[in-house]
Amino acid sequence: MPGIGDPRFERAVIYICGHTADHAYGLVLNRPVDGLTTPGLLQKLGVESGIEVPPDPVMYGGPVERERGFVLHTADYLNSESSTLVDEGVALTGTRDILEAMASHNRRPRHAFLALGYSGWGAGQLEQELQQNVWLTCDPDEALLFGHDYDHKWSMALNRLGIEAHQLSGDAGRA
Repeated sequence: MPGIGDPRFERAVIYICGHTADHAYGLVLNRPVDGLTTPGLLQKLGVESGIEVPPDPVMYGGPVERERGFVLHTADYLNSESSTLVDEGVALTGTRDILEAMASHNRRPRHAFLALGYSGWGAGQLEQELQQNVWLTCDPDEALLFGHDYDHKWSMALNRLGIEAHQLSGDAGRA
C-alpha cells in the first residue's frame, strides 16, 4: 500500500512462500537486481550449462539473507530433498541442484526465477500488518509469478483486485 514507510517495499509484489504460527516468508516478484542475470550468476557459481539459459534478471527477493539464493519455479521440477511445494504447480528450491536443472535441457522447469534474499516476518507480524492495511492480497497467476513485465506487476496485482493505483490512499482506516 502507499505510505508503507519502507522504501524496500514501496510498490513491492511479494509471493508468500511459507506461513506458520512462528514466521512467514516470501519473495519480491518485481525488483530485478541491476546488472545481474541468471546466466551470469550461473557462470560465476561454476554451473555448466548444456543449453542457452535465457538472460532473465536475478531478482531482489527481499532484505533478509541477501547473499542466499532461492529459485521459485514451476513444479515440473521437484527434488524431494530440497524443494518445497508452495502451491499447486509452484515450488521453491534453495540448493544448487535447481541451478543445475535450470542449465539443463531435460530437467529445466518450465518457468523459474532466481532471487537473492527473501522477505520475512516474525510470529504474528504479517497478520498485524494485514490488519493495519499495510498489504493487499490477491491470488497469483503465472504472469504475476513468472512474467517479465516487472515495471507493471504491482498494477497487474491491483487490477486482479479491481483496483487502480489512483484509488489507493496512504491513510489506512476501518469503517
